[in-house]
This record gives sequence, C-alpha cells and structure tokens, in this order.
Amino acid sequence: MPKQTADFGKNWYVLHTYSGYEDNVCRNLKQRIESMGMEEKIFDVLVPKEKKIKIRNGKRKVIEERIFPGYVMVEMIVNDDSWYVVRNTPNVTGFVGSGTTPTPISEEEMITLKKRMGVKEPKYKIDVLQGDMIKIIDGPFKDFDGKVDGIDEEKGKVKILVQMFGRETPLELDFLQIKKM
Repeated sequence: MPKQTADFGKNWYVLHTYSGYEDNVCRNLKQRIESMGMEEKIFDVLVPKEKKIKIRNGKRKVIEERIFPGYVMVEMIVNDDSWYVVRNTPNVTGFVGSGTTPTPISEEEMITLKKRMGVKEPKYKIDVLQGDMIKIIDGPFKDFDGKVDGIDEEKGKVKILVQMFGRETPLELDFLQIKKM
C-alpha cells in the first residue's frame, strides 16, 4: 500500500535539516538522485541564500547568509520512491507538511524567494540595533558618543543622536563611521 498517494505533480517542497548541514544535505541529495537514477522525479535542490555586507572592526565584507537556516528546497514529484530517496538522505529530519504528506509551497513563494536570492546588490549587515550606544570613529564628529535612532540597511546609513550644545542633534553616518560601545 503506497504511503504517498497524493500526486500534486512537479512542485517545490521544503525539507527540514539539522542547522548548519544545509549545503551538506544539498550535495548528498544531488549525489543520491544521480546514483539512484531519480532525475525524472527529483529535479532541483536549493539552499536559499542571499548576499549581505557585514561590517566588523571597520571592514566591509560580503558574506552569503542562509535565508532559512535549517531548511532546503527540493523540486520533485512526490511518490514512494522519490520520497524514500529524499527522506533517507543523511541529516534530513523530514518534510515540512502535515502528517506524512509533504505540503508543496506555492509558485508565487518560489518566485519571490528566487528574486530575493538573485539580488546582485548585497544588503548591509551591521551589529548595532536601534537604541544602542555607539562611538563615532571617523569624520568631523570623531570621538563623539551617541545613540542609534534609525538604521537604513539599503543605503548603509545610521541615524545617530549626539549631545551637542545641550540638546540631542541627529546625524546621518555611514556604518563604517561608528563602533558599538
């Protein structure tokens, strides 16, 4: 008696994996698909990642960050054989879905995700939050202390409130001009 009776055709599904093993699962699953001849049932395996700019110690570095840590996307036709190949890949803990039947994700969600992954311009990533106390390390206000009032990750700018002339004065600075206290 087949367990996977629902035939939704070719869809994208989400696999749950151990966090940190996403690339490992992707590589292993691709090898298993090839060695077990499942190319006509399992079409693509994807670890959703996006590029971000991380600023640490005054240095800008482009990194690839997983969008959904602990998850891998797989495009497949679910039947007993394909389900078995995917489910028994090392470090795969299961499909996302109710009960034993995997739930496909919508085409719109995949289009949105692929757009997010395909963005060429990396986002800025900085280790300060709104309300954090910072020290200005560069520019005309060097050595002033301030409080983060706003963060514009798209432009890589931070709005800082600095005590000047007995009142708070807003400044807009680049991420590289500040350091968390």
